[in-house]
Amino acid sequence: MNRMEPLRRIEAGVLEVAYFETGPADGPPVLLMHGFPYDIHAYAEVAPMLAAQGCRVVVPFLRGYGPTRFLSDATPRSGEQAALGADLLALLDALAIERAVLAGYDWGGRAACVVAALWPQRCAGLVSLNSYNIQDIARAMEPDTPANEHSLWYQYYFHSARGRAGLANDRRALTRLLWQLWSPTWKFDDATFERSAAAFDNPDFVDVVIHSYRHRFGLVTGDPACAEIENRLAVQPAIRVPAITFDGLDDGVRPPADASAHAAKFTGPRSHHWVPGAGHNLPQEAPQVFADAVLELVNAQLPTRSSP
Repeated sequence: MNRMEPLRRIEAGVLEVAYFETGPADGPPVLLMHGFPYDIHAYAEVAPMLAAQGCRVVVPFLRGYGPTRFLSDATPRSGEQAALGADLLALLDALAIERAVLAGYDWGGRAACVVAALWPQRCAGLVSLNSYNIQDIARAMEPDTPANEHSLWYQYYFHSARGRAGLANDRRALTRLLWQLWSPTWKFDDATFERSAAAFDNPDFVDVVIHSYRHRFGLVTGDPACAEIENRLAVQPAIRVPAITFDGLDDGVRPPADASAHAAKFTGPRSHHWVPGAGHNLPQEAPQVFADAVLELVNAQLPTRSSP
């Protein structure tokens, strides 16, 4: 089974980020961002596909995952969207990447959407599962349909002390259940799950996860250092960079929506696709589909060659 090794480490913002890099150092840069509860191995097949096409591919562990660590004990273990976006921006700076295609899903897709919306000059193109993935916290207490509320049980569970204890006591059983519920047609084996589950042993994993699911409902305060970014996200800024968005037709946590559902949030070129037979972990379930989307955006940025 392909493991994404060796890892590199770099200080970026409040973190020492552990990341995998492949492909030519001078290739068009692509950052691939994983979600909860997954890790960089969601891109174990996508990354080599992109590298083979000449891309510089960077796949970081998010805060609270794998070997990524906070530089200071005093930094709040926040999982809020502003922190995830700030982490991605800081990583671009640390790697001296002026502009990159940003691709992700779930938490990682949210980080990519934040950077695309607030710092579009740093984003050459966006690939995002579930389309516009920036939280509207001011409206978080408006109820959804009963069916959609049912799929969010784990978020409400994490709001309680019982849920926090449940995650801390048996994070593997809980996260494996989420894999099964969110991707009901994905037949992953024990080795595939364990390859990613090791990332959840990070000492900050529980704190970051619990904060994320409480903050998005307005139940806890955020990191004061991220307040300005959260204020900018509160207006639900549009994304104007070129974008390719997806929904998996078998997504067990976010039901598929047609392009019109988020059309007002994308003011630049955008195409939206439904992927049959795929759930919430799109790059690992349909790696060719995901890689093709990234390459479409990469190739659109390359200068065209004039005919001889």
